[in-house]
Amino acid sequence: MSAPLPLAVYVHIPFCVRVCGYCDFNTYAGMDAVKDAYTGAVTDEIVAWAPHIPGREVTSIAFGGGTPGEMPPESLVAIIDAVRAAAPLAPDAEISLEANPGTTSAPALRDLAAAGVNRISFGAQSFDPDELAFLDRVHTPEATSASLHLAREAGIPSVNLDLMYGLPGQTPTAWGATLRNALDLAPDHLSLYALTVEPGTPLDGRVERGEVTPLDPDAVAAMYEAAAAHLEGAGYRQYELSNWSRPGHESRHNRVYWTWGDYLGIGAGAHGFLDGERFENIAHPRAYIDAVRRDGRAIASAVRPDPATSMLDWLALRLRLVEGFEPAAFVETFGESLEAAAGPPLDACRAAGLLEDAGGRLRLTARGRLLHNEVAVQVMLHLQEHAGQSPAAARGGGPGVA
Repeated sequence: MSAPLPLAVYVHIPFCVRVCGYCDFNTYAGMDAVKDAYTGAVTDEIVAWAPHIPGREVTSIAFGGGTPGEMPPESLVAIIDAVRAAAPLAPDAEISLEANPGTTSAPALRDLAAAGVNRISFGAQSFDPDELAFLDRVHTPEATSASLHLAREAGIPSVNLDLMYGLPGQTPTAWGATLRNALDLAPDHLSLYALTVEPGTPLDGRVERGEVTPLDPDAVAAMYEAAAAHLEGAGYRQYELSNWSRPGHESRHNRVYWTWGDYLGIGAGAHGFLDGERFENIAHPRAYIDAVRRDGRAIASAVRPDPATSMLDWLALRLRLVEGFEPAAFVETFGESLEAAAGPPLDACRAAGLLEDAGGRLRLTARGRLLHNEVAVQVMLHLQEHAGQSPAAARGGGPGVA
């Protein structure tokens, strides 16, 4: 009997207490009244997917948002149970949850740990009260410390803190203080994201009106480099452009994205990738609920990317990993050598000191990690020229992209 194929499951929880001014995710505030119906729709969607994933084993379940920690724990447990019923769950499956500091109680964390949640990520963002106010965060620095300790007491073995840098007016001293405060809590993992001004967000409007001046890109890059050195000195290993961890605490679910693995996207606005096809669900929670009630699933669009787009996507994602990739993996995936598909732009990036060949792998240099998007653009232009079409823009980015 052949081994089961691995499958990751992403569950989108679109609810927040407040939608932050910089956020362009599919999130909604003031929708507590639909949470029960939403839970039912999510579990029904999982049931509807079950016949389409035979021979699969779920290696990770990730609750993202929004703020999944704002959902009643019994709702999250019901969703986990639905996944377990739809497909076998690997014995060492990673089950992760995003939460806001100060909003998860000790009993709720214990219930989640008992249901198998073994990784939690708190959106700390900063330990400076003024910076938290600018970011529209509702918690205090003290709430982050309290929440981390509650997660430890509940027996959740892996705890991550999200931090943001490159805020308007932020100084290297303030950023260093946030890093020190975070490290004092001894998290297992740290994710560092540069603030970006996303089109259409309230922050974008403030910038357009001249109320907010973004930080100079060189200053943002300097903060990234300082953080990398600081975290390395504290025993954290950088394994991806925005992620550092202690040994054994890397995000296994996110690695599925970076290595082009298959994953289901469940919930309003969720994206999935299965058997070479990408799909996206209906975004608004109420419309999503109605669609699931009517059809079982709520797919808004599905597309099988053309070869050029797939190659670009694969390369842009693999290069996010500090380890890079073996060129043979590209040949195995596309039946074409890396040199034949994208040799000229990759050679140009090598010559510019952005890429290097090390130990049989192609990877970004330390300087290249600052310019991941630029590398992806060069590859995109080459593929566009040779395919006679315009591939989708590279997903993700370097430290200048949250």
